[in-house]
Amino acid sequence: MSLEGWDELRTAYHVARTGTVSGAAESLGVHHATVIRHVDALEKRLGARLFQRHARGYTPTEAGMDLMQVGRTTEDQFAQLASRIRGRGEGVSGDLTITSLSVMSPLITPLLVEFGALYPAVEVRFLTDERVFRLEYGEAHVAIRAGRQPQEPDNVVQRLFRYDIGFYATREYLEGRPAFDGDNWDKHRFVGVDTRLLRAPFYGWLQNEAPPESIAFRTSSQRANIDAVLAGAGIGFLPRWLGERHDDVVEVMPPREDWSFDLWLVTHVDLHRTAKVQAVVQFLKERFAELGL
Repeated sequence: MSLEGWDELRTAYHVARTGTVSGAAESLGVHHATVIRHVDALEKRLGARLFQRHARGYTPTEAGMDLMQVGRTTEDQFAQLASRIRGRGEGVSGDLTITSLSVMSPLITPLLVEFGALYPAVEVRFLTDERVFRLEYGEAHVAIRAGRQPQEPDNVVQRLFRYDIGFYATREYLEGRPAFDGDNWDKHRFVGVDTRLLRAPFYGWLQNEAPPESIAFRTSSQRANIDAVLAGAGIGFLPRWLGERHDDVVEVMPPREDWSFDLWLVTHVDLHRTAKVQAVVQFLKERFAELGL
């Protein structure tokens, strides 16, 4: 297909996406007459009607829907290509996006600040969210993911550390109360979560074991759950690396093996060997090893 043919395909995709000639023209920054010319020329070239024209705009035909799928895939691939090209600089410089769960921020953020000081030509972006960022579409250079080992075929996956979870309470909360023995639920208050987070095995265990009335404080995020435990709301879950840093909290029972999970460093194969990705991956692995995690 010629360069003009690619332009026509791109124009028709935006007409299908927006539903109007004016919407496509605004998206592409061209005159509406150009949009009409491109669509007419593409329909003539393909020998098929791509749109039904009506007073409200353009509705894709069956052939137009096929074109829309091809156009969406092509646009995604171009965005992916652009991200890869931006990441191929030889020096440790430019933008570098790392993602993780927000609960990891107290551990990861200081390390990334240190990394930024070592490589001042790098602009670090740390994105924390529950969703999985798509490395293949250039949403991030490095992802720190929890749970089972990621299986995407185009990703390079390395184990970072074992994320151990403990059952903790503040010393102030425990003062004057009996030790928790796994049975005396009615003698204590517990910090739980809403149903959205019950897929985590430790929260599921608490939901199954504790009488509902004993869960006196609930949150909608792991970060808020940690804050509630540290504030003395009751007995709840903390990462053991965090609990060990607080002298005012006590682990109230031995952790269960099924509460723990692995953290993984994930990079896309096309960016894995770039200087900045290699630098931050090696830096994080070394720092976690030094921390004994």
